[in-house]
Amino acid sequence: MSRYCLTVTCASTRGIVAAIAGFLADHGCNITDSSQFDDAETGAFFMRISFVAETGTALAGLQADFAPIAARFGMVHGFHDENARMKVAIMVSRFGHCLNDLLYRWRIGALPIDIVAVISNHMDYQKVVVNHDLPFHCIKVTKDNKPQAEARILEVVEEAGADLIVLARYMQVLSDTMCQKMSGRIINIHHSFLPSFKGANPYKQAYERGVKLIGATSHYVTADLDEGPIIEQDTIRVTHAQSAEDYVSLGRDVESQVLARAIHAHIHRRVFLNGNKTVVFPASPGSYASERMG
Repeated sequence: MSRYCLTVTCASTRGIVAAIAGFLADHGCNITDSSQFDDAETGAFFMRISFVAETGTALAGLQADFAPIAARFGMVHGFHDENARMKVAIMVSRFGHCLNDLLYRWRIGALPIDIVAVISNHMDYQKVVVNHDLPFHCIKVTKDNKPQAEARILEVVEEAGADLIVLARYMQVLSDTMCQKMSGRIINIHHSFLPSFKGANPYKQAYERGVKLIGATSHYVTADLDEGPIIEQDTIRVTHAQSAEDYVSLGRDVESQVLARAIHAHIHRRVFLNGNKTVVFPASPGSYASERMG
């Protein structure tokens, strides 16, 4: 049996769910998980359905046969093989906690992706990456060569066939052109102190101000720096008895966990862009994201 999922975005109206359920039943498919959301403010409808094609129906056949229903409701939709791994390029600078966490989760099968490239503007993690039998690309970035460096990064991404770019603490600002070209396909992670504590040593700044909650935010990258649609967030409580070094250590832990959860949601097509926000459907029972990652 083949396991697929269908993602749908369209204007909300009566009959959508019935049409989809009827179509899948008529094609010998059994629904195993379903999530939907109607945005009352925008009138948009979002749906994700996991199903089993018991008769061995091919993905291309489902896509073609579904076209009249999609046209009737004005759907943006897609049929996806749930066993197919998304190809991911990871970008990193000199903070390696998120990279190392992703490599571990990937190695043990907890994060089912194909890492097709690791790109860095420094050589710090070349050995770590190569020891995982993964391709490492060091692309230096300066104020003088930034356009050329970014063009090279895009070449690596395209040659590797990456569907998603993960900024695992990559400390360079991407151009508007790259953000637009890869819209909805670049995920970033940063501490949640913004915009309060910018620049160097944000955790030290937070410690000096007596902050009691440390958090992290993972979001899609847009031309507005660190203001793209949010996918995942989390916090951890700290006290007056902890040091600035404790803040850093705890902050790195929560950053790693939040980034991994955001990637997991994206690769399983549970994230839908909804203007400046996202709709993120919960994972089905038994999946990786429901196992309290981290």
